[in-house]
Amino acid sequence: MSTPPRNDEVQGEGDYNAGRRYNEKTREFAESGKVQPAAQDAAPTSPQEAEDLKKAEEEGKSHSKGEDSLVIDKRKAGDL
Repeated sequence: MSTPPRNDEVQGEGDYNAGRRYNEKTREFAESGKVQPAAQDAAPTSPQEAEDLKKAEEEGKSHSKGEDSLVIDKRKAGDL
């Protein structure tokens, strides 16, 4: 008979420790001043690469059920 996992051992979507670590590291990165250089490094280096990225984005969006209404509402309100 196996023992149930302790609360701090929950995995999958219930892995609260991993969620906290992710949020902390994301906040640290956002506040580090490294976002703009990283964005510039990720920018397309040629018109062909820009076109390829645009096509890939469109392909991905074609599989989407659409944006969540909260995102749409925030965008309309100017919060995004």
